Amino acid sequence: MTLTREDSGIAAADVELAVEDSGGGFPVVYIHGLGGSGNVFEAQITALTDFRSVRIDLPGSGRSGVPQGTLSIESMASAVSRCLSALGITRFCLVGHSLGSLVCQALAVREPTRVAAMVLIGAIAEPSDAARTGLRSRAALARRVDMAQIADQIVTGALSRASRASNPAAVVAVRELIMRQHPEGYARTCEALSEAQAYDLSGVTAPVLLIAGGADPVSSAETSRFLASKLSDARLAVIEDVGHWIPIEAAQSCSNLIAEFFSERGIAR
Repeated sequence: MTLTREDSGIAAADVELAVEDSGGGFPVVYIHGLGGSGNVFEAQITALTDFRSVRIDLPGSGRSGVPQGTLSIESMASAVSRCLSALGITRFCLVGHSLGSLVCQALAVREPTRVAAMVLIGAIAEPSDAARTGLRSRAALARRVDMAQIADQIVTGALSRASRASNPAAVVAVRELIMRQHPEGYARTCEALSEAQAYDLSGVTAPVLLIAGGADPVSSAETSRFLASKLSDARLAVIEDVGHWIPIEAAQSCSNLIAEFFSERGIAR
């Protein structure tokens, strides 16, 4: 298949991925988290205009198709890798949020020479036993009820109190993202995350920026600090009074941190 920059869908295994590819310069690939889509990073893409931005809706999420079989972090990473190869992108930066941070870790471990730098936002090492049980329960719930009920739970449980009180646009954005998920795709993504295991990051040499929310009830700053300790070249930035949906809750601060990191590291434009 011949691809152009205008293509909105790319076949990856048994599913078509929704892809938005815009701008020029060095490629930055954006990988969203559970319940998200490429739209999570709208503010960051708008701010980082010197780069080629590639945002991919993972299999089963957003506007991408729902695969026939089960999902895993590894299968998502493989789908992203095939997508980038189809676009002719051999080397790139990664920006991943939440579950997307695990997909980024998988890519960096498997294909370290392709990754020039990495930004992990609200990063996950691996779910706790309690989180694994909760994710499986949420998958069952997604198959039984309207996604609006799950959306309300996510807004209450994942955004900070400050965001809920003073940032209604963030509340609306997150709620809308969740409500637009395909229930079965969302359920399978929950199950994939529930089975995720920590990666051995000792072979990752690319510089890494970890951005954590100071009021993140899903993945604390301590998790990001732990991941930073496993990487050879990492720094951590904590944004206070922000919950788990950092790219939306703290859009400007998150964008500024990424831009400064790329500039400091001399990422080619």
